[in-house]
Amino acid sequence: MRIALPPPPPDAPSRTRLWWEIAIVLALGLGQSAVYAVVQLIDRYSRPTPLAQQSATLNPALSDRQVFDLLYQLLGIAFSVAPVLLVCFLLWLPARPRLGALGLDGRRIGRDTGWGAALVLAIGVPGLGLYVVGRLTGLFVAVDPGAQSAYGWTIPVLLLSAARAAIQEEFVVLGYLFARLRQLGWGPWTIVLATSVLRASYHLYQGPGAFVGNLGMGLLFGFLFLRTGRLLPFLVAHFLIDAAVFVGYPWVATTWPALFGLPVH
Repeated sequence: MRIALPPPPPDAPSRTRLWWEIAIVLALGLGQSAVYAVVQLIDRYSRPTPLAQQSATLNPALSDRQVFDLLYQLLGIAFSVAPVLLVCFLLWLPARPRLGALGLDGRRIGRDTGWGAALVLAIGVPGLGLYVVGRLTGLFVAVDPGAQSAYGWTIPVLLLSAARAAIQEEFVVLGYLFARLRQLGWGPWTIVLATSVLRASYHLYQGPGAFVGNLGMGLLFGFLFLRTGRLLPFLVAHFLIDAAVFVGYPWVATTWPALFGLPVH
């Protein structure tokens, strides 16, 4: 198989320093989320209520006052991309393309965007089917969109949240970790598997079914990133999937709550 990963950044730090760097980057974002997700899953299983009867809320309201809800939402989005700025700083190249080590070179934007949009069908439709099967078998908690109030700014903020999730996850999981783990001497398939497990782990708060689904997504993304070395298609695909979930799912789930295991109000 042809491997077309971006060229590794020059002047790599020592192995010890690389491990500390990776630990710090993950502790500031996705690694922290993975630890919390594991603890949340243990918490869920330790409750008397069966997992299938529990729920997790997407994008909850953060205040009962509109202006502060908006402020908290925007602040949360802004600060959550700090690890992305950090990895860009760490892998910034002295010559163009500055973010080439992350798989971004500013070329073929239209082609990469179209390819990313096509990936949505390969992931989104099976993902929805897996969620329905997971709800029927008790492997997913009910994902409840109902806690966020509907204001004039709700949809734009949800789209910003989708962009934040795509940027944070793909920059760190695909771009940064692939580059740094290569410098540590890891093989390509070991990197794909390790990053896929990480991606799956921070979704465990939704139940073990979410682990399986996101593990599959990670393996597919990692395999394709190995072949192309280009990050933009995965940013586009991830954004479109999350935008559909954040904006479309609340309407679908509240229209047919019984189908998605939500309480009927």
